[in-house]
Amino acid sequence: MKAFYLFIFIPFFGFTQNQPEIKVLDSLYREDQFYFGITYNVINNKPQSVSQNSTSGSIFLGFLRDMPINKLRTFAVAPGLGFSYSNFKQNLLIKKNEDLIQYSIIPKGEIYDKNRFSFVTIDVPLEFRWRNSTPQSHRFWRVYGGIKASYVLYNQSQFVSSKYEYKVVNNPDFNRFLYSVYLTAGYNSGNIYLSYGLNDFFRKAFFNESSEKIRSLNLGLIFYIL
Repeated sequence: MKAFYLFIFIPFFGFTQNQPEIKVLDSLYREDQFYFGITYNVINNKPQSVSQNSTSGSIFLGFLRDMPINKLRTFAVAPGLGFSYSNFKQNLLIKKNEDLIQYSIIPKGEIYDKNRFSFVTIDVPLEFRWRNSTPQSHRFWRVYGGIKASYVLYNQSQFVSSKYEYKVVNNPDFNRFLYSVYLTAGYNSGNIYLSYGLNDFFRKAFFNESSEKIRSLNLGLIFYIL
């Protein structure tokens, strides 16, 4: 009789041990809520005499609240909050003479170590999202478009040569609010990022004969997680 019970129990025990673990899928999942990006910056809408002479870039990061708007969760809107640092290396010399901000073009052939302006912003993006994600996989195609309002927390221009050094901090001619539109597309975590500035960096023209005040075009990569 003892052998009979063992014969019945052992196969049953083995069957229960081999049952696959059942995973509960989250049908209310959200995607891509943290982001980090780097870009190459191009000066756009500039006076003819202004030119870039070195690599300029930006780094940015932040959080976006993913809010799906359809049952399959393939369409969503995502408001967010982030920070950016950007710099532009070019030949526009900015210096302060008492209370007056002066602008001029560095003569060709002049040797100097550094000339750039940079700024730090707090960003408020709003994204409109499409992706073919599912609850089973975190690998999917995406196309996101957005608009972004940025508040300039700090700006600085700096010129350094063997003879002179000029620095202007929080130039009052620099616009406090910057606006842009952007597009990102790709697969999985890494994606191409393109951004176009909608307004000028500066409030007034640098030279009387020119109305351009410099905008930006940014091309780079953005990475989404969680």
